[in-house]
Amino acid sequence: MLLEATLAVLALLLALAARPWRMLASQRPLAHQAHGAPAALWTPLLATLAILPWAWALPTLHHMPLQLQWSGACLVLLMLGWPLAVPTLLAVGALACLFSPSLGWPEALGLAVWSGIAPATLALLLGALVRRLMGDHRLGGARVFVYVLGRGFIGTALCMFAAGSLAQWTGHVLPGVGDGLSLVARWLMAWGDAFVTGMLSAVFVAFKPQWLATWSDDLYLPRPRP
Repeated sequence: MLLEATLAVLALLLALAARPWRMLASQRPLAHQAHGAPAALWTPLLATLAILPWAWALPTLHHMPLQLQWSGACLVLLMLGWPLAVPTLLAVGALACLFSPSLGWPEALGLAVWSGIAPATLALLLGALVRRLMGDHRLGGARVFVYVLGRGFIGTALCMFAAGSLAQWTGHVLPGVGDGLSLVARWLMAWGDAFVTGMLSAVFVAFKPQWLATWSDDLYLPRPRP
């Protein structure tokens, strides 16, 4: 628990140093924004706090031989950005603990770190790498697919599997799964997160780009040079 508490406090201090509330201060909750207006992040933030705690608490609310854990952290990172995603994911872990009588605070902290902060941080680093590798102007409109497939789909699978492997290395095992199959189970669960994140990121790019703090028209939809 000491490791998880240290990582959570460190991530929270770094996130608060970036003053993430500035992204929300000038916006009203659930306000309908015109196209091109500042990102309406209140909607994805409140949706995350309303839905994700139940998804995290669900495996402990029902006694199942194989408890599959859905994270959603990479999607939260794409929607809110890392500084705002960190306190949000910690709040999700706290709410999940309140919703589930069998989920203790140490387990909720481990869930918030290894299913929330860790994959979100890895997704942040992957996003920086993707942006650095996108310097080739010949990509043109294909940059949209780089965002959806690279960051939303394949990137989510890799980040979730890496975070799950780190969690297993620190002693967080999957209930009902043997040690020999744990990595296989984490790999399969990572693709479940990847399908949901990739699908929703594609929908948001097409219809609600203002819900994606990591999306930029200038970066992913560059204008052709004259």
